[in-house]
Amino acid sequence: MTWIHPLAPQTGETAEVLGGKGHGLVVLRRLGLPVPPGFVIGTAAGRALRRDGRFPPGFDAELAAAVARLETDTGRRLGGPERPLAVSVRSGGSVSMPGMMNTVLNLGLSTEATAGLAAETADPRFALDSRRRFLAGFAAATGRPAGEGVPEDPMRQLESAVRAVLSSWDTPRARTYRELHDIPHDLGTAVTVQAMVFGNRDERSGTGVAFSRDPNTGAPVPFGEALFGCQGEDVVSGRSPTRPLSDVAEREPGVWSGLLAALDRIERHYRDACQVEFTFEAGRLWLLQVRPGGLTGRAAVRVAVDLAAAGVISRREAVRRVGPERLDHAGTPRLAAGAEILTRGLGACPGVATGRLATTADRAARMAADGPVILVRPETSPLDLHGKGALHCRDKEGRSA
Repeated sequence: MTWIHPLAPQTGETAEVLGGKGHGLVVLRRLGLPVPPGFVIGTAAGRALRRDGRFPPGFDAELAAAVARLETDTGRRLGGPERPLAVSVRSGGSVSMPGMMNTVLNLGLSTEATAGLAAETADPRFALDSRRRFLAGFAAATGRPAGEGVPEDPMRQLESAVRAVLSSWDTPRARTYRELHDIPHDLGTAVTVQAMVFGNRDERSGTGVAFSRDPNTGAPVPFGEALFGCQGEDVVSGRSPTRPLSDVAEREPGVWSGLLAALDRIERHYRDACQVEFTFEAGRLWLLQVRPGGLTGRAAVRVAVDLAAAGVISRREAVRRVGPERLDHAGTPRLAAGAEILTRGLGACPGVATGRLATTADRAARMAADGPVILVRPETSPLDLHGKGALHCRDKEGRSA
């Protein structure tokens, strides 16, 4: 059995093998869009690790060969003192579970490689910032304290990170998420390993999330958020205040035009609204993930109607796309003009909600028994899932938001 698959246009494996993330990246490569080179450790390897407690026979040799091919493709060497290669290690099940499993970025930045990156870029601050991010992410994923017990050997780093990402399929938060969304526990996750592109490289670098259509209204205009001089985890965590996606057009028009072209091509391929995660390094755009659709309520209704009117989909398919659960939220009201503003924050999803405020996940879970609750946190964290889960369950019963 083949455990590792190239992230290449000719790859014919399904999302059940490559995971949703890996399969989406293969689609982007087929569409001729910019995707960092890499490879995918298939879901079968994760199931074997869960079953036997170790990687399957032949896995180590395949991993070494995949890294060697990636080094050849990039002209870099993992952990090398000159032109070092750093990689991202991301989970991706066949069914999307955003934020529920581990991720390790900047892997391969040993002490020697960090010095090499600083020399190559003439920017020690950037190199040290990337190294710091690696240590923190590796420690969080593997349970090792940052700066202690982190191997200098990049292959040992990679093996540990892959094991940690695959094992995170069985963390309590991941199991809770699957139970809430009726996802089978035996599917397992794939792992996507890609050459790093650095949104924290310089003032012409950044990262963001972009929708091909406004997820609040369904209007056919790009919508999203971006951060400059940051990496992807800064956007999804909510730790840093984001900028409107339109700021990319003002600061990096080349990136903006490439992003618009990519959104149009992806939407035409999927025949649906889409969203992408992207990074740009020194003015060059890279796509890191794609998801089709994902809109709810009135936005989903409008997109289905617009696509049917344009002849992209049939009227019959448009009706099938808008299920009863979406119609329930199609008339979600907006805040009245002139309402008194107590504070501002980032919404975890589009729409409007009402309820009492809870500032901890534990308190939200308790309060949800007595009516609608809104969980307010300094940043988005998978550790709060049990509080979100209580709200989700109540919402399905019509008693909470």
